[in-house]
Amino acid sequence: ENPAQIGRGYVAITILDINDNAPEFAMEYETTVCENAQPGQVIQKISAIDKDDPPNGHQFYFSLTAEAANNHNFTLQDNKG
Repeated sequence: ENPAQIGRGYVAITILDINDNAPEFAMEYETTVCENAQPGQVIQKISAIDKDDPPNGHQFYFSLTAEAANNHNFTLQDNKG
């Protein structure tokens, strides 16, 4: 280590926002599946909100649990909305 290449300084960090609101579902969902549902049929559309910045909204990603992901009877599709 060459002491001539070491520098020290002070840094001021200003916190502009804190994550004081956790993301949550946009509404309370209660979903049922009929036994005669067709393959590819949409069963439920869900969305989430986050009351923190940015004001134009956040991009959320949903995923199935590992157990559900291995069940090919259900899939999750991102509608990019």
